[in-house]
Amino acid sequence: MKIFPEISRQFRLIDTKERSINRLNRRTEYSKRLYSQYTDKSFRGEVNSTHFKLISASIGRGAFCVLTGNLKEKEGSVKVKIHQFFKYALYLFYTLPIVGFFVELLLVPENNWLILFLVAIGQILFIRYLFIALTFRLLARESLHRLRDTLDIEFID
Repeated sequence: MKIFPEISRQFRLIDTKERSINRLNRRTEYSKRLYSQYTDKSFRGEVNSTHFKLISASIGRGAFCVLTGNLKEKEGSVKVKIHQFFKYALYLFYTLPIVGFFVELLLVPENNWLILFLVAIGQILFIRYLFIALTFRLLARESLHRLRDTLDIEFID
């Protein structure tokens, strides 16, 4: 089980590589640091002739997913990951059921520890597969649609 989900997709360029890169450059605000900020562009990040590293420019949810990709002449690939800042925050979120388990064991030692342990494991799985996976899937899909519209690509899958 991976702690954090990732998506890797292959795509085919509909237009030429140069036009696609120009289009992406026009729609991307250059930034070495990937954080949300108000802009009229679609993305924030870095773009060069073969690689890009972007976040969506949507305030409040755009920085959750980082798009990292490579472009070749007629095809390319993109990998969507959770931003490093959000990974640290989610690690903290993961530890809450474990902390609750130990606090409950210390405060009420006569409780059945096996049931408490199973509840803590269930909460961690609930956090991972409901909250994080669902949020990631929705925000990654939105970012990939925005990338598809900007680069004029079609996904191969």
